Amino acid sequence: MAARNITKSFFAKSQSEGVGATVRRCIGGSRTLDPFLLCDIFEVTPPSGFPDHPHRGFETVTYLLEGAIAHEDFGGNKGIIGPGDVQWMTAGRGIVHAEMPASRMPSRGIQLWINLARENKKIEPAYQDLKDKDIPRAKPEPGIEVKIIAGESFGVKSSVFTRTPTMIMDFKLEKGKKIAQIIPKDHQGFIYVLNGIGYFGGNQFKGEEHNALFLDDDNNGDHIPVEAKDGDLRFILFTGKPLKEPMVNYGPFVMNSEEEIFQTMFDYDKTTNGFERAKNWHSSIANGVTELQ
Repeated sequence: MAARNITKSFFAKSQSEGVGATVRRCIGGSRTLDPFLLCDIFEVTPPSGFPDHPHRGFETVTYLLEGAIAHEDFGGNKGIIGPGDVQWMTAGRGIVHAEMPASRMPSRGIQLWINLARENKKIEPAYQDLKDKDIPRAKPEPGIEVKIIAGESFGVKSSVFTRTPTMIMDFKLEKGKKIAQIIPKDHQGFIYVLNGIGYFGGNQFKGEEHNALFLDDDNNGDHIPVEAKDGDLRFILFTGKPLKEPMVNYGPFVMNSEEEIFQTMFDYDKTTNGFERAKNWHSSIANGVTELQ
């Protein structure tokens, strides 16, 4: 088997986002990696948060590490995710929602935006909610644990349906442990180091806490080796199959052309063509009504 290498990395600095939240951005703006549009490691404490806002044309994956986050949308869907839980939201043809902290302590997590293929951009909104206890783990040997949010590791598969082929996994390695994760040859990907120091790829690239590491796209590579030489290590692996379609990104809207973006802005402004339920809708959680846990 040929190993993938790490070709570039950077330190994800903390910056302001939303209303009083802070994020460390791995992907976003001019730095995209088909099919990924954005990846933020966020931290938010009441009354800060992400009040009512729209989306169209992609999916959001929220993986909570600490605290609690409440969600509410214009279709009447409500819920709270806690540590280790995942909410996989398909915005499709349009949704307006709010995400606000539901814990007095800081809530920290990861939000990933995944682009949808042209034929999926106008589907109805949908959710896949996963509790921590229901997310499968692989433990190939003592001192190694892989939490499989999407994809497959060591014969253990996630139940998540990925409209855009995607792998998301949370790895924990004790000091001295090594692992080799299989990656489809047609996937691109990156790694975010949550804690510790690791050596990644066939070139043994050193990655430290808050580093974003990008895999090469050599189609001969079918796995990524990782070693925790210097202490315990925790990192998240993201890979996806590129859509290779035209993309126009305008804030919370991602379509295939400028004309489709203009149409989306018109639809949102006039509350039509998927945004009908946005008319006169305001979430309760954006006003701080959510019961804190």
